[in-house]
Amino acid sequence: MAVRQDTIWERFLSPVVRLLIDEDGLRRYADSIDWEKECDRFRRDDVIIPSYYSSQNFHGITGGYLNAGAAVSYDPITQYVVPPNETIVRQALIDAVKVKPRRILDLGCGTGSTTLMLKRAFPEAEVIGLDLSPYMLVRAEDKARNAGLEIVWRHGNAEKTSFRDASFDLVTASLLLHETPNEVSLAILQESFRLLVTGGQVLILDGNQKTLRQLQWLNDVFEEPYIREYAAGSTEANMGAAGFEAVRSQDVWWINQVTGGVKPIATENVRRYTPTSVDNNDLEGLGSPAFGIIA
Repeated sequence: MAVRQDTIWERFLSPVVRLLIDEDGLRRYADSIDWEKECDRFRRDDVIIPSYYSSQNFHGITGGYLNAGAAVSYDPITQYVVPPNETIVRQALIDAVKVKPRRILDLGCGTGSTTLMLKRAFPEAEVIGLDLSPYMLVRAEDKARNAGLEIVWRHGNAEKTSFRDASFDLVTASLLLHETPNEVSLAILQESFRLLVTGGQVLILDGNQKTLRQLQWLNDVFEEPYIREYAAGSTEANMGAAGFEAVRSQDVWWINQVTGGVKPIATENVRRYTPTSVDNNDLEGLGSPAFGIIA
């Protein structure tokens, strides 16, 4: 799939953001790490990197996320390009958690920004961050170490994680689905359904699909090979197709959205998504083990 190089980001925004970033400091940080040695601690032989991930540039970085440059530059850039504020947007996912999780899996965790926030919000929970890029995991581990947070970082594909069935109370993904083809997004949600306990919750933070459809120029801001496919799709519909109930989306500052769903009790006779089927603010009624309720 061909990728546009001449984006709004490259023409206008990148020069401005570069003025705000300590590039010398980033180079010193990058040079202080033996990236290949550190990545080898995370690389798993059973993880196959899919072509949709390895053959594309993301955010103007050649090779996408499979290099140290992406891991070093992701945080400094993201803080300026997620309006109105990256932390506020990520906090919307944390605020949408309705279960009391004992185990949390953050899919496509990247440098761990949301993963760290989840651990701070639920310090007693076991939190695992999973990503296809070992370079991003090296950066995430470093951030967690500096923050004094104990988080498990795992190299893996969100489509097929190899974790056991029903082993998590909460599965999350932040700014992941817009970087995957629609069939992959559906596969990730199906995997999330498999991984969740009955009554467990899935939460997806990403771009607002309604806004992206209405303002086509937003799809040209960054080098995002799958953003138009994401904008044309529906995370809510994919959640319903994966078997989730209580599916609803919440706008986050107009440009983003948090979409959540719950794994129902009777999974063998799943009702497909209808917007009014369950009140998402009354998840206790679903008999979730994460609430300490035995169905």
